[in-house]
Amino acid sequence: MDYVERKFDSISAEEIRNVLYKSFKGIGKVEKALLIHPDYTRVDFSHIIAPSLLKILKEKGLREFHTLNASGTHREMSNKEFERKLGIKKEEAIFHNHEFFKPSSLFNAGKLSRDFMKRVTYGEIDDEVNINANKLLLKSFDAIFVLSGTLPHEAAGYSGGLKAFVPGISDSNVVNFFHWAAVMVGIPEIIGKKNNLARDIINEASKIIIGKIKVPVFTINMVFDEKEKLLPKGLYIAEGYKGFLEAYEKAAKLSERIHIIKLKNPLKRVVQVIGKEYDELWTAGKGSYKLQKPGVLLPGAEVIIYAPHITKFHSNKTFDALIRKIGYHSKDYVKEFLKNNPDFNKNVAAHVINVRGPGTFDPVNNKEIFLFNIALATRITKEDCKAVGLEYLNPLAVQKFRNDNETLWIENGGKYLYEIAREEI
Repeated sequence: MDYVERKFDSISAEEIRNVLYKSFKGIGKVEKALLIHPDYTRVDFSHIIAPSLLKILKEKGLREFHTLNASGTHREMSNKEFERKLGIKKEEAIFHNHEFFKPSSLFNAGKLSRDFMKRVTYGEIDDEVNINANKLLLKSFDAIFVLSGTLPHEAAGYSGGLKAFVPGISDSNVVNFFHWAAVMVGIPEIIGKKNNLARDIINEASKIIIGKIKVPVFTINMVFDEKEKLLPKGLYIAEGYKGFLEAYEKAAKLSERIHIIKLKNPLKRVVQVIGKEYDELWTAGKGSYKLQKPGVLLPGAEVIIYAPHITKFHSNKTFDALIRKIGYHSKDYVKEFLKNNPDFNKNVAAHVINVRGPGTFDPVNNKEIFLFNIALATRITKEDCKAVGLEYLNPLAVQKFRNDNETLWIENGGKYLYEIAREEI
């Protein structure tokens, strides 16, 4: 594995290019290559890596450079978004959106066994799972490069590495099962932990997928800081399944130092200022996820998701309608709902639980009690907020909390994980 990292300083563009060249100078002739990369919701330094990689591969005889966004079930990207994300022009590459909903764009790599799924979900999922992934992986490429960024993630512990395969370029059924399995374990037990049951699912399913690929597969794993501006902090490059695991381990270790913020006292009110890369509540919900470690929020605390640019729960009309149908509720409520609606989309079910956070449900009295409250300061109407069980706050009224002593105001909302600092013994 080749890598460069800076715990206190940042990595220069020249250092990034040098480690890429060192890693790939000996790979031989590459006429046709595929780059799998993060989508529009991630702010990282893909725009430095992609042009550098393209230049190196052209020296290896590259004729076709294909790119595929590891979008999971996020919306498609436009050509302009691809160009901005990757720092290359559409004339230099063939851009592909991942069509998770389209059977003709997918292939079956194998299955996760029933016994495995029962073990990693505490018995909550008692079915085998077909692993279907984007069939571009089977095309006549000479090499495949997987670019990803590592930071704390609600359904994976840390993002990055093999997560680009699952759920990144998997079909909707795999994504549904994965997110539902993760929510059964719960955000507090997953987020900010390098190894966890959700990662076991990612690893096992990705191992099956990689086993079907007949060409070299490389991981290019990024770590970065973006409190004030984007600062590259780590870059880890390795080959094959074991290389992915090794690079992820080192990337997550650095991310733990950068992306976890320790608090002395629990919080009464938090304003998460959401960036425009999160353009729907489906992704802006990270403003809730990153506050759910035990002890971070006082009982009855208020979390304000401040995003005046957001107009919808999900840009996909089907997903948006499903969110409106079920609303935002606790895990116990949703599990009861699914008894009567067994075919309901499990990905949506996981989303509404994750956003709403810990709570209890009394089915006899149809009453829920939550650890904290959530208010949306967006362009979603007061009526629509109320209809899905969330509070509404006029975005114009949020500024009053900026200098409030009882409020934590977070720029770059949803990016950093908060924990209560443990006293040294």
